[in-house]
Amino acid sequence: MGTLCYTTSVSLDGYIADATGDFQWGAPNEEVFQFHLDRLARLSAEVLGRNTYELMKYWDEEPEGEDWGEQEREFARRWGQVKLFVASSSMTEAEVTSPNATLCGRLTLDRLQEIVREAPNEVDIFGPTVAQEAILANIVDEFEFFVVPKVVGGGLRALPEGANLDLKLVDQQAFSNGTVCLRYAKTSLMWG
Repeated sequence: MGTLCYTTSVSLDGYIADATGDFQWGAPNEEVFQFHLDRLARLSAEVLGRNTYELMKYWDEEPEGEDWGEQEREFARRWGQVKLFVASSSMTEAEVTSPNATLCGRLTLDRLQEIVREAPNEVDIFGPTVAQEAILANIVDEFEFFVVPKVVGGGLRALPEGANLDLKLVDQQAFSNGTVCLRYAKTSLMWG
């Protein structure tokens, strides 16, 4: 049985995208990218929504005219070994073209728990919209936040309203660009 981890980059004021939808301020430098590459080794599966899936299809094959380096090629290789579960009620099977991806439609808590039970290692759930119901239902085991030294003043919140999380810091890593990875395990979830 795996564990469920909610992973995201987040501004200092708690947003994953600003009010215009921009999230490029959270793009990793080479050091943070290497950390993401290394953490792929512990992933069995990734649960993601339509927008994130479309963004991550970039790693299916090296784009023509681009020259990936060794780090990018290794990331693509490892990403291709992670099972992807695309939570989208608006996509069709034909739109999910990655060889390691499965369309699961609207993600229910039962389906998410089944994915985690069947996984030998960690299952990441990416994106606050996809993770909201799981966070509020207290089934997320760990939270991994890449805190970027940026204040955006509003936008898409990393955590849903109504969640009052009591977490314990289990790991931390600081990077040269000021980003800090904070990994927390849940101790309880209370309703606010």
